[in-house]
Amino acid sequence: MKVLIAGASGMIGRACIAALKEDGHEVARLVRGEAVSPDELSWYPAAGDLPLEACREFNAIINLCGAPIAGARWTARVRNELRASRIDATQALAKVFQSPSLAGHNGPQVLINASATGIYGDRGNLELNESTGPGSGFLAGLCRDWEDAAMMAGESGARVVCLRFGMVLSHEGGALQRMIPFYRAGLGCSLGTGRQWMSWISLEDAVGVVRFALSNSALAGPVNVVSPDSVTNSGFTRALGRIFGRQLAMPLPRLMLRITYGALADETLLASARVVPAKLVKAGYPFRYRNLEDALYQALAMEKTET
Repeated sequence: MKVLIAGASGMIGRACIAALKEDGHEVARLVRGEAVSPDELSWYPAAGDLPLEACREFNAIINLCGAPIAGARWTARVRNELRASRIDATQALAKVFQSPSLAGHNGPQVLINASATGIYGDRGNLELNESTGPGSGFLAGLCRDWEDAAMMAGESGARVVCLRFGMVLSHEGGALQRMIPFYRAGLGCSLGTGRQWMSWISLEDAVGVVRFALSNSALAGPVNVVSPDSVTNSGFTRALGRIFGRQLAMPLPRLMLRITYGALADETLLASARVVPAKLVKAGYPFRYRNLEDALYQALAMEKTET
């Protein structure tokens, strides 16, 4: 299969390219700026500039574009950047599916588009599956609009899969990478009450779900990409503390997090989302890492010592 990836330079994108090539797929990347190799296509999503004819030579498109959610306080400028980096790119790619056949090609039949469990907002102890409606707040609204942009590709009959990623565990990027220095220094601790639910997925399984979605024609619409075993924030921090051998006994107060990060703290660090991968379980996806501690050891490239 010929697969085109947008957002290929990110943590998940890099791992996907390696895995898809190993599966025997022909993979190309959409890059901002000038294409410098045969497996690159140049595009400028903010301007809606996309090589439609070239894109229609592929069987499937995977869109992983998006500026980091937790990179900085959500000022008006940052909010605009978060929306533009996701929605502009997705709207541009949806046009590939809406356009008439070009140069005699049938065009891609599958769009696998990134999304996030942030769509559910702060829902306490409620168990959240794919049929649960969006929550409230900036992040939930962003994810809703992001998925709506992707679903435009379905109007032309394409299969669209919106992968709602939980926290992806890897030492190469994401939230875990930012936590590691604190735990190495013995400064790791739970956040706020520590009772908020965290839905996570190993990088290996995150990539595995992309591969699974690509080949499983019955999978469509929103799909929760999380482990079947969510944990509370305090449970997550205890697991990291055991791995690194120490952590702070006292939690980081909610007020301090809000003063430091503003709305970002309320909608990410302190929000509770107990998400379950109902569609993946029903479809028979074989999770490689269900246990958090096993996933953390794998993500940190450390060997677990049995006690």
